[in-house]
Amino acid sequence: MPADGESAGRTRQPWSALPPFEVPSATRSRNMASIRAADTEPEVYVRRVLHAGGFRFRLRPRSLPGRPDLVLPRYRLAVFVHGCFWHRHDCTNVRVPRTNTAYWRAKLDANADRDRRNEALLAQAGWAVRIVWQCRLAADTATLLADLRVLRERTRT
Repeated sequence: MPADGESAGRTRQPWSALPPFEVPSATRSRNMASIRAADTEPEVYVRRVLHAGGFRFRLRPRSLPGRPDLVLPRYRLAVFVHGCFWHRHDCTNVRVPRTNTAYWRAKLDANADRDRRNEALLAQAGWAVRIVWQCRLAADTATLLADLRVLRERTRT
């Protein structure tokens, strides 16, 4: 009997050697449609932490470029809560799908370009921009909260 999961004449292949998993288009369409753009778990987490810290904000104002997830008008601060995959974060959690890679690369590159344009437009309009990344949700949110507390103390005096 072969050792370590080997069968007679065949060796086990690593996962990366497997062919891409093909999902029927109806299933893929349903999966993609279920991905929300607003009120995601990371966004709700940031909102709860900021609200508990005594900060009030507006959600996705149509008047600002890119419709930031949160806006704190008193501090002229726009906050985006980005998912690492959709916004091309450079963390280890991001991989381009193995199927239809040309489409995904173009789409994700366009998302990142749009993000940069919107950040520049907000900066030109006098807004500070902060990004909270999904992979660093707790740390980025804690830093944001600490920075807002400093701003609040400066404006009180």
